[in-house]
Amino acid sequence: MDIAKGLKRQFIRVERAEKFQKLDIDYLRAIESGDTNAQAEIASKKARLREAPAHPGINAATTIEELKAVRPPILDET
Repeated sequence: MDIAKGLKRQFIRVERAEKFQKLDIDYLRAIESGDTNAQAEIASKKARLREAPAHPGINAATTIEELKAVRPPILDET
């Protein structure tokens, strides 16, 4: 089960990589326009994406089915 949990974390890292790229572009645009509210919001999303592989549901899962069902909400927000 430990190997499966490691794979789940890796899948989350791969999925969040695309989202980081988009958020980086959005952040640069916010800097250019001077939109500090957007900068703060994007920084918050990026922080939550960094924390996604440590989602507590991964460690709590005891079966493969439970592990498959774990999905950090931030992956659906951005």
